[in-house]
Amino acid sequence: MLAYIIRRLLYVIPVVFGVALVTFILFNVVGWNSAALMLGKNATAGEIAALQEKLGLAGPLHQQFFFYLKQIVTLDFGRSFATNQKISTLILDGVIPSLTLTVPIFVIDLVVAIGIALVAAYKRNTLLDRSIVVLAVVGMSVSSLVYILAGQYILAYRLGWFPIWGFESAKYLLLPVIIGVVSGLGSGVRFYRTVMLDEMYQDYVRTAFAKGNGEATVLFRHVLKNAMIPIITSVVLSIPFLYTGSLLLENFFGIPGLGYLSVEAINSADFPVIKAVVFVGSVMYVFASVLTDICYALVDPRIKLR
Repeated sequence: MLAYIIRRLLYVIPVVFGVALVTFILFNVVGWNSAALMLGKNATAGEIAALQEKLGLAGPLHQQFFFYLKQIVTLDFGRSFATNQKISTLILDGVIPSLTLTVPIFVIDLVVAIGIALVAAYKRNTLLDRSIVVLAVVGMSVSSLVYILAGQYILAYRLGWFPIWGFESAKYLLLPVIIGVVSGLGSGVRFYRTVMLDEMYQDYVRTAFAKGNGEATVLFRHVLKNAMIPIITSVVLSIPFLYTGSLLLENFFGIPGLGYLSVEAINSADFPVIKAVVFVGSVMYVFASVLTDICYALVDPRIKLR
């Protein structure tokens, strides 16, 4: 297992280098002048050249790439053009608000979705199962924006149960967390129900029933355990998105997380901030993929690295 983990971690090095190269090409090579866009159409050639030098965009492409690699290694992505703050500080300041929003949504959604999916699988082909499927499809068909606007208008404005805007205490997170859970529950229930039903028709399930095990025992002791591979894939690959926060929820509720930071950077053409957030998010996704493979090997020892 240790050798497996070491080999998987070694694979990360060329992949991260590839992520850095792709990010560099997108922001430094593809046909736009970032400095000119940031300064606006009235900028002079001298101002553009000075900003390009400051951002490491002057000189040959290989020099620009080495400058970018130096930023990555030192975790110093420069300063925001809009606020003149260090980008690394902006990212660290935005991580906590984002996680305080996304982690509760993620955990509650996961537990509730798996629980409902198990009930649907246990009561498969009954009225309860069909009702759960219909509600899940309806729930995942409604836009997140509809949930946000309805929640703010009805629960916050009309009924006054929650504050509409701010990030001053845990009370301000209750409504966005509820909306986040409700908007994502439908797709989660449908996915996990499908996973459970796929396992229900396997040979080992028929064998367990033939040995006299009850349906609840088979479902919770055998089916859930053998369904862990797709569940792990869904769970672990969702972890990097907790870092980036929720663009809609953070902007509609005034939560100063990375989602809010990203939208503000896009609106102000703050390319250094956008590039840093994109790169860090991509690297976290790479490490999540490695963690997924390691979890596969822990859950199923038959999985080997080839």
